[in-house]
Amino acid sequence: QMSKYTCFDVSVKDHVAHVVMNRPDEFNTMTRLFWKELPEIVKELDKNAEARVILLKAEGKHFNAGMDLANFAPADKNGPKKDPARMRETFYHEVLELQNTFTALEECRMPTIASIQGACVGGGIDMVSACDIRHCSADAFFKIAEVDIGLAADVGTLQRLPSLMPIGAVRELAYTGRKFLPTEALELGFMNKVFDSIEDLEKGSLELAQEIASKSPLVTRVIKKQINYARDHSVKESLDYHAAWNSSLISGQDMEAAMKAFMEKSKANYDDLEPTHSFWEKEGLVP
Repeated sequence: QMSKYTCFDVSVKDHVAHVVMNRPDEFNTMTRLFWKELPEIVKELDKNAEARVILLKAEGKHFNAGMDLANFAPADKNGPKKDPARMRETFYHEVLELQNTFTALEECRMPTIASIQGACVGGGIDMVSACDIRHCSADAFFKIAEVDIGLAADVGTLQRLPSLMPIGAVRELAYTGRKFLPTEALELGFMNKVFDSIEDLEKGSLELAQEIASKSPLVTRVIKKQINYARDHSVKESLDYHAAWNSSLISGQDMEAAMKAFMEKSKANYDDLEPTHSFWEKEGLVP
C-alpha cells in the first residue's frame, strides 16, 4: 500500500493498480497537489512494473467535479507590475505542466481504465479522455464545463475527444457546455460500457482490469503504444513503426506460454515487465 499521497489512495493487488481519488466531500476536485501527485503516482507504477493495468476510481457520490477554482485564484492584483508578455510566457509553461499530468496516463506502459460514477465535469473529462477505456454507472453525467467559466478546456479534452467520438458532437458539447448522460456518451463512443449501479460498475471494471492483467504485459504495452501512434500518424507510417517494434519486441517465451494455455484451456503465466531505471540511477548517481 502506497499511502504517501494526499489526494489519492494507491494499492496494487493481483497486478491491478487501484488509483482512487479520496476527497469525496470535495467531489474529488483537482487541487494544486492533485496535479502534482497524479503523474508521480502513474510514473512510479510504470517504473516499478508490478501493475499491468491502472484502474482509476473515485470515492463518494461524484467521480470528479473538475478544477478546484479556489486553488487557482488570480495572483495578487496589487503586487508589483510585471510585463504582461513575460507573465503570459510563464503561464504557457504552467499549462504545459498541467497537460503533462494527464499525458502521463496516455504514455505509461500499461492500459488504463477510468471507472466513473456521478459527476465527471471539466477537468474530469480531460482526465478520462487520456485513459484507454471508460466505464460509468447509470447515475453518471458529463459536462465540458469550461465554456461557462470563460475558458476553453485546455488540458486534453479538445485534443483527445475528436478521436473518441464524432467531431460534430465534440464541437457541440464544447461550445454549449451542456450536460450529457451515459446513454448519449455510450452512443457517441465516449463510454465503453454503462453499468446499472455503482456496485455493477466496480465489479465490471475490476473484471475487465483483471482480464487485461492476465495477458502478457509486454504485448499490451506494445498494443497501447501502437494504437496511440496510429491515432497521431498516417496508416503507412504506423505500419512501418509497428513492423520495427514487432521485429524487436515479439517474445518467443510469451507466445509459447500463450499457445500452451490456449491448447490446455489453462491460464498463462507471464513475467512482469522489467522496472525502468534511469541511467543516473544505474550509475548510483541518484540517492
